[in-house]
Amino acid sequence: MLQEAQGGKWFDPENLKRWETERRLPTPVWHELLAKGYGRSVEEIVHAVAASRRWRRQQRRAAPAPDGEGKEETAVERRRFFGVAAVTAGTAALPGIAEARQGIDAGLSGSDAGDLAYLAGAFERHRGGYHGRPPSLVLDEMTADLGLLREVLGRPHPAATRAELARTAAGITGLVAIIQHDRGDQRDAYGWFATAEQAARESGDRHMLAWVLARHAMVPLNYGAPKTAAALAMRARTEAGKTPTAAAALAAAVTARALASTGDHQAALRAVADARSIADRLDTSQAADTWFGYPLQKHHVHLSQAFTLMGRTREAYEEQEVALALTRSPSVMTRALLSIDTALCLSADGDHTAAVDLASDVWTRLPDAYRQGLVRSRAESLHRTLPGSAHEAFGDVLVSR
Repeated sequence: MLQEAQGGKWFDPENLKRWETERRLPTPVWHELLAKGYGRSVEEIVHAVAASRRWRRQQRRAAPAPDGEGKEETAVERRRFFGVAAVTAGTAALPGIAEARQGIDAGLSGSDAGDLAYLAGAFERHRGGYHGRPPSLVLDEMTADLGLLREVLGRPHPAATRAELARTAAGITGLVAIIQHDRGDQRDAYGWFATAEQAARESGDRHMLAWVLARHAMVPLNYGAPKTAAALAMRARTEAGKTPTAAAALAAAVTARALASTGDHQAALRAVADARSIADRLDTSQAADTWFGYPLQKHHVHLSQAFTLMGRTREAYEEQEVALALTRSPSVMTRALLSIDTALCLSADGDHTAAVDLASDVWTRLPDAYRQGLVRSRAESLHRTLPGSAHEAFGDVLVSR
């Protein structure tokens, strides 16, 4: 409903959940949208937010006595306060229901179940990818979940629950690392991948560990350290084993790209063959179009880069054509990277003018949020390969934008 109210622009339902449970309060920029969605006035929304903010401040100031004295009075005051807030917002209150759930949870051994289930759902939600959103926006939306993850990891859990929580932690922190990689923050990406690797090892899930290592390898690969990337990718292949999984296919594809970048083209071609063989045997879940799956579109994007790095332009053009045909979502970054690969191939084939024209058109059309990090790194790689006037022309484009 809110998405439709803002003209179809993507809206994260988790933001609404956090607002309604008062874990976060909507800033003024959202007040008009909420008013429109709930059929209220902006003034009513402002009053409701103010009521929640006052209650939160009151809670921080109120410190119950150690012997429990004053708890009943606090509960009564809380119910009275929310009754006033409900009248302000025009809704019916449910007095004491929050305290009831907390009391029940405290008497159960699995009182963390709600937070654990929420984190598992958050992992599932975030792993879906950008959906046309810039990396910085996605990272901002994950901030509250990272805070909850840190809190829950500090609590004691049974061994099996701890292992599953560690797996979730590996996945979520790995996603943060990917976003930082795409934004160009290499140092932070390395740190988050180190955290993800530690969590994956604690979980005992080798496929998760292989995925983390393969994605980690893409940081040095895309930012000028291909030998380091090759070593990480080979570790990922070892952890993945012989089972055809998304992690195994990704590890083989990244190995091919890294070896191609180091100049070991024969070994790179063997890795390409391995990636193709594994991709052909993936089931539907492993080939899902998420950051943890290995869909055909992603497969052809990786092979495009491998063949481009090897200078095998005919194969690269074919991979680019198939990858673009399979790229049906907005995928601003993917489309830009594929076009720059094509420009690299045009340059390798001697048509430097066409290469500059294509890359310049792509670069000038990019939204500002995408002109740093991974796309800029790839564009600068093209710039370094261009000779003479073509080098100068594309350099002027990069500087001007």
